[in-house]
This record gives sequence, structure tokens and C-alpha cells, in this order.
Amino acid sequence: LDSVRSSPLKQFFFTFDQEYDGERNSEGERHGRGKAYLPNGDTYDGEYKHGFRSGQGTYRFRNGACYTGEYLQNKKHGQGIFYYPDGSKYEGDWVNDQRHGYGEYTYANGDIYTGEWFNHNRHGQGTYVYKDTGSKYVGGWVNGNQEGEAELIHLNHRFKGKFLNGNPVGHGKYVFDIGCEQHGEYVQSEQVK
Repeated sequence: LDSVRSSPLKQFFFTFDQEYDGERNSEGERHGRGKAYLPNGDTYDGEYKHGFRSGQGTYRFRNGACYTGEYLQNKKHGQGIFYYPDGSKYEGDWVNDQRHGYGEYTYANGDIYTGEWFNHNRHGQGTYVYKDTGSKYVGGWVNGNQEGEAELIHLNHRFKGKFLNGNPVGHGKYVFDIGCEQHGEYVQSEQVK
């Protein structure tokens, strides 16, 4: 043990080995299955390739968050589920550590978005279900906002038209369950301050 303390290089590997328990390749890199204990209190249990988290694994954050899924060079990449500390959850595609592709996000309040993602934002076509009212928005999204052609479906009526920044805009129609329709146009009015 005295010879380990006297050599800084040996001391580094001694400490390093306490933080990682798993397989290594001939170069000494983490390679294969292993478990790492990070200095910030996070842990990773899964596959490594040439020193990077790559393949299937579970990363537990000290704050209570947890990701289980695929990695590529230390980044969430492929299919995975992320449980957030507030109780929300995302299950779907990841690219370069971002929600990207197709996935479902269940929010802490029970609302659910299912659809396309681009660079961590709802973007493309998707459906958002409001838990409290049972209403749902089915249509376009741009950078996280309701935008484009869509249908807002309520319990006894629906609106079909265009949206911009989450609000109806331009020509659209309401269709009521009793068979009536109301056609019209939404015009954004300036509010006087």
C-alpha cells in the first residue's frame, strides 16, 4: 500500500477503480458491462465502448431523475425512457442527448403529448391531450408551439382551422355534436395597455 501512495499514477488508478466496477479492453478503457459511480453522486450501470457509455444502460441522477435506454459516445441516442424528478416522463427517440424523432411525454399534471420532436421541442405532427378537460389538440407544432393546421376537440364540439403560437388564426369552423357548424375567421386584435 505504501508503494501505491508514493506513485501519483498508481494512486490515480487506485481511486479510478473504486469509481468503476466492470470490464475493460486491452488499452484499459471501460469496455463491455460496468457500473460507474460519478463524483457528483450520479451512477451509470450499462454498456461501454472504448471508454464511452455506448449501448444499453441506466443512468441515475442524484436529483432523482433516471434514464434507461440507448447511448452513443456518452449521449442519449436511440430509444429510451427518461423519468424526471417532477414525475413527468418521456419515452421515445433520442438523438445527441435531445428528444428527437417520435415520442410520448407525460407531464406531471397528467397531460400527454404524443408525436414528433425536433431538438428537444414538440415539432411536426402531434396530439396533446389535456387531462383535466379531456380536450385534445391534433395537428401541427413548431418549436414547441401549436402552429399550422389542426383540430381542437372538446367533449361536445370541435374547432378545425389554423393555429399560430397556440391560438386559432384565420378561417376555421366549429362543429357541434348536435349537427350545427359555425364558420368564421379569427382575427388577432391588438390590446391597449
